[in-house]
Amino acid sequence: MSGKISGPYTMDEILQMEDKTDWERLRREEAEGPYEGEEDEEIAGIEWGEAVLVIPEPKQAVSLRIDRDVIDFFKSQGKGYQTRMNAVLRAYMEAKKAG
Repeated sequence: MSGKISGPYTMDEILQMEDKTDWERLRREEAEGPYEGEEDEEIAGIEWGEAVLVIPEPKQAVSLRIDRDVIDFFKSQGKGYQTRMNAVLRAYMEAKKAG
């Protein structure tokens, strides 16, 4: 083989490739039947037929001037800093609404 990782192959190339499938494990798992793990207590009593799909409102893009140290703090927390900033603003809004 030429060392290609992926791409179009001829049938001859495919037949020359090493088969890395663990066929024995697959046969064993098939014989055991489907996995039936323990039921999660948190979702055990949920009536899925009564579930309601909630589609969140799309976010609105805004231009906002924020102090550098505030931005640096949120960014230092890692990926998702804008989501965390939104959560802080939402908590403030809800606290004010509650009085």
